[in-house]
Formats: sequence, C-alpha cells, structure tokens
Amino acid sequence: MIFSLDGAVATIRFHRPEEHNRIEPADLEELAAHLDEVNRRREIRVLILASSGKTFSSGFHLGAIGEDAPARFEQVADALASCRVPSIAALQGSVYGGAADLALACDFRVGVEGMHLTVPPARLGIPFYASGVQRLVSRLSLPTARRILLGCETLDSAALLAAGFLDEIVPAAELEARVGERARRLAANAPLAMEAMKRMLNEAASGRLDREQAARSLAECLVSRDHREGLAAWNEQREPHFGRS
Repeated sequence: MIFSLDGAVATIRFHRPEEHNRIEPADLEELAAHLDEVNRRREIRVLILASSGKTFSSGFHLGAIGEDAPARFEQVADALASCRVPSIAALQGSVYGGAADLALACDFRVGVEGMHLTVPPARLGIPFYASGVQRLVSRLSLPTARRILLGCETLDSAALLAAGFLDEIVPAAELEARVGERARRLAANAPLAMEAMKRMLNEAASGRLDREQAARSLAECLVSRDHREGLAAWNEQREPHFGRS
C-alpha cells in the first residue's frame, strides 16, 4: 500500500497488482493508519482511494477469513466512510467482495469502461457484515442490494452507473485525469463546510441526522475565515482561497 500527497489531495493506493490487490489482514491495519493520518493532517482536503494493475481489488484474502476478520474489515470500512474529508474511489478495474464496500464507503466513484462488480459471500457460506449491508441499501437501494448480495449478480459498468454505484464511467486512459479534476474541484471548496456537510449527509443516509450538531457546525462556519473569504470572493467575482478558521 502506498500513501502519497499532492498538495491538498492524499492518495492511498493498493499496490499488489500481481495478486489483483488482494487485501490481507495487515493491509487493514495499514489502511486504518493512513486514514488516521488523513484525519489528523488538516492540510489534507480530499482523499483518493486507488489501485495498481488491472483489478481494483479481488477483496479480502479468503484464506485469512477467521472469527475476527469480518469485524475488523467492517471497522476499517466504517472509518473510511466517516473520514473527515471527501473521498473518491478511482476504479481502474473490477471490484470483488469486501472491496466493493470500500469503494462504496467513498463519497464518489469513477469507474472505467469494461469493469464489473461481484460480491460472493452467499456462495462462500457467510453473510456480508452489517454496515456493508446498510451502505448498499442506503447508498444504492434495497432491490440493488438484493441483486448483489442474494443473487450474487455480476454487474457491469453500465448497470453500476444506473444503480448509482458509479458516478461516471470514463475510458481507462482518462481515469487519472478525471479523478484529479474532481479532487481539485472538491479541494477548492471551504473545508469546514465540506466536513460538516459530509457528516450530515452520512447521518441523514442512515436516518440519524444530529440537528443540534448541524446547528453548531453552521454557527462555527458563520464566524469562520472560510465564510468571510467566500463572501469576499463572491462579491469580488473571483475564486476563493480558503484556509482554516
């Protein structure tokens, strides 16, 4: 796994292409540590989750599934979903098993033509973990979750776009540029407001919107330098340059 930083954009990259980016138990700990770093470093405003090679990820190593592995995978996927900054999954290839939930835990997903998704736990005699089921239902739909988890259907890129799993499909040669463009656009927004809105969106999707916290976030933003800069840029008809409050 490789962690890199380009200005305000951090990238976490699975880098085991010869094994189709199979996720090992140690990878979960490394991913969790990188997410902690992203949350801690306030200069980071966007996270990209990417992979090397032809496959985004073949999912968790089946030979390493034990009593504790599903729970730890769930914890790390939830940490990705609640990461402080907006996240983009750059899907340069097909997605299998638990890797589908890691992609879904990101706020945006850009995929390439010809990719597909398969989540086979029902064929392996185990259920998908709870928060992964919840994400499939809340971020996609109950019918789509049934197709993926009960039917073990393989969905191609067109079906994934129609279901809302993908935000867009691009030719493979254009993926890096398109994801970079999205990341730069997100990074240009006011960080305090982005963090608050991401949190509220996740809470609303799970039916647990904390209105008191939302009101506190609004009050904080109203007295922030971000808000003053945003108003000044709007009035002066220029691009804003946000810092921290």
